[in-house]
Amino acid sequence: MALIASSLAYGRVAQILGSVSAVLGRMGPSPYEFLLSTPPDSLWLCFSSFKHRFTTSHELVEFLIATRRVLSRYGSLRECFGAGLKDGDETVLPALERFVDELRAAHKGGGVFNSLLPSPRLGSACKRLNLFLRWMVREDDVDPGGWHDVSPSRLVMPVDTHIHRMGLALRLTDRKSPDIRCALEITEALRGLAPEDPVRYDFALTRLGIREDADPESFLDECKRNGNEAHA
Repeated sequence: MALIASSLAYGRVAQILGSVSAVLGRMGPSPYEFLLSTPPDSLWLCFSSFKHRFTTSHELVEFLIATRRVLSRYGSLRECFGAGLKDGDETVLPALERFVDELRAAHKGGGVFNSLLPSPRLGSACKRLNLFLRWMVREDDVDPGGWHDVSPSRLVMPVDTHIHRMGLALRLTDRKSPDIRCALEITEALRGLAPEDPVRYDFALTRLGIREDADPESFLDECKRNGNEAHA
């Protein structure tokens, strides 16, 4: 459920909610059981009319089939992700690269492009996959958690246009493009504030850019004033 919801988390909030509901609503109470029990031909029929911005029904079904094959092989997404997680890795990126490789290998088209299967190896910030990991690893009033053996200290900031803008304004990064290097720079800067959980700031900073009743300009002006006073 989290993988599907995060993979479609781009665009306007209302559109995201509608698309996620359209997919999960057809799967019933357990997307896991639905995928394992539904043959690929039936998946094509079930989601033939799906469309979410530039994500086509073809991409969605290929993504679901790839996820189905990974679940059949590993038993769970956690087992697949954990197979690439090493004790010496500072971040989750090496494990995430392997996780995406497994999904791409299970993807019928092999190396064919699919907008739902980006890879940090190719420079993508992988905002939606890092959002998925944030949901699964962190546990508080915002994130449900569940993957207790993955440390939040290894998470990478899910960088979208809102976080990128805040990162530039707060001097957390100077990258002009919201790519994986930008995500790592922002994460490293926030690790200086909360080394055990640098991604804890994601929700608060993102909401400043999303909420219509928020005032990000006043927030940034205040941050600049505090920064100038500190330098003085």
